[in-house]
Amino acid sequence: MSHDHDDRPQLTAAQAEAALNPPTGRNGGDLVVETLQGLGATTVFGLPGQHALGMFDALRRSSLSYVGLRVENNAGFAADAYGRITGEVAPLLLSTGPGALTSLAALQEAAAASAPVLAISSQIPTAGLGGGRHGYLHELRDQKASFRDVVKSVHTVRTASQIPSAIAAAWESALTAPHGPVWIEIPQDVLLAGTTLPVVSALDATPREVYPRPELTLVAADLLSKAERPAIIAGGGVVRSDAAGKLLALAEKLDAPVVTTFGGKGAFPWEHPLSLQSWLEDRYTTDFLESADVLLVVGSGLGELSSNYHTFAPRGRVIQIEADAGKLESNHPALGIHSDAREALSDLLETVERREDPQAAEQVSALLGMVRDRIAAQDLTLEQQVLASVREALPDTSPSFWDMTILAYWAWSAFDARHPNTMHSAQGAGGLGYGFPAAIGAAAADRTKPVLAVSGDGGAMYSIAELATARQYDLPVTWLIVDDGGYGILREYMTDAFGEATATELSRPDFVALAESFGVPAVRTTPEALAADLGKALASPGPSVVVLPALLRMFEPTHL
Repeated sequence: MSHDHDDRPQLTAAQAEAALNPPTGRNGGDLVVETLQGLGATTVFGLPGQHALGMFDALRRSSLSYVGLRVENNAGFAADAYGRITGEVAPLLLSTGPGALTSLAALQEAAAASAPVLAISSQIPTAGLGGGRHGYLHELRDQKASFRDVVKSVHTVRTASQIPSAIAAAWESALTAPHGPVWIEIPQDVLLAGTTLPVVSALDATPREVYPRPELTLVAADLLSKAERPAIIAGGGVVRSDAAGKLLALAEKLDAPVVTTFGGKGAFPWEHPLSLQSWLEDRYTTDFLESADVLLVVGSGLGELSSNYHTFAPRGRVIQIEADAGKLESNHPALGIHSDAREALSDLLETVERREDPQAAEQVSALLGMVRDRIAAQDLTLEQQVLASVREALPDTSPSFWDMTILAYWAWSAFDARHPNTMHSAQGAGGLGYGFPAAIGAAAADRTKPVLAVSGDGGAMYSIAELATARQYDLPVTWLIVDDGGYGILREYMTDAFGEATATELSRPDFVALAESFGVPAVRTTPEALAADLGKALASPGPSVVVLPALLRMFEPTHL
């Protein structure tokens, strides 16, 4: 029995010397940061706590860049955005108990949006593991149980020698399609104890690729080639796998109209003759997709928002390409292809036969005209003007991060993202407070272009503390706060359902004065001046805030 050693990691002469003569003064925390560096991490996010100090002390002996936020959940949102923008693992360093638990909502969003976040938390001392009631500070009976339902994988370390392997395994899990958050916990005493273990090097955590089965590709290509009315729904998986070019080529080869989900914004050119844009919360679009005799769904589970609140009922054959096996056929019977979107689209592109349909572009144009007329009949000029102003002010390649707020709900359907992987929101899990800390994470990933965050006044209050973070690191983040004096969308929902709203009206600060108290320039604007004021803020170095007092309304739903 022979073994091929050629692909094993090898040590350089310098690494061999460091292994035999490790530097003194190292501890378990050093093994953490050395492992992260060895795997290719450059930036970490987090917030220190008493049990985690071993990790944070080790940071100063490393080349890692640290971005510290003021609330653990916000640090999680920042790591989520860093992972989405770069496609790389975003380490998130947390403390035990309350610190760790405070990150849960952000990790739920990362899971829903398939963002590769590597959360490394401290834990009570090793002697306390196992569920006994020892009364340690921050003690939980089973800390990892709180995370198991949220993240892709959980890993508990009990000795220093386990640290590199646990982090490497978690790293591989985070980057295996579908990407997602993972969780590691390391006891306080393991992080603090001195170590004579060699410096960590020569790590391999290459993620497994998820390829389509060829017989399924063959059947899917045959269905699409022979279809009379094919259509395509492109989800976030297309963006995450960098498959927008493959999608465009396939749509043109098939003459198939394409709609993008809210998580798939930018996956297909907005003004393309085959682009149905992203009007998924629209009955005309739903009817059109239902009438397709073959519907290709790529990188989407057809969840609540993507299915017009589960009113979508396809009448033709559905082909579903999805890296998350749990989402395959979870809502509709289909030819389910478990695969990374890019690999599957590439194989389909080689296998389908060209079909021509001169009517396809005409049908798309007619449909978009019907959508425009429906919106135009609802007296929503202000909302469209505000969204157009944001689009005018935002550079094409700048990323934007949208909180759960009325303007974001408009943007899901009506905003032209112009480039893949530039528009992101918290629509995966739907929690408040995402926009601004996420923008901070994106700015930390790339300081060369301005980043936009959009929040309502309610969501903004979740993240005010991070004005200090943006200022401390001098990050190019512009925060647009649409101030309507409450939870605007909940106000609408409750008024529609019950005739009046309860618990939706909010007292709020003078956001301009508040931002300036952090040393962040701020301006109060109007709908008419928004494009100019926002453009000026985005063009200025460092952080800035633009406050727009406005009462926006949603367009009428079509699913009721």
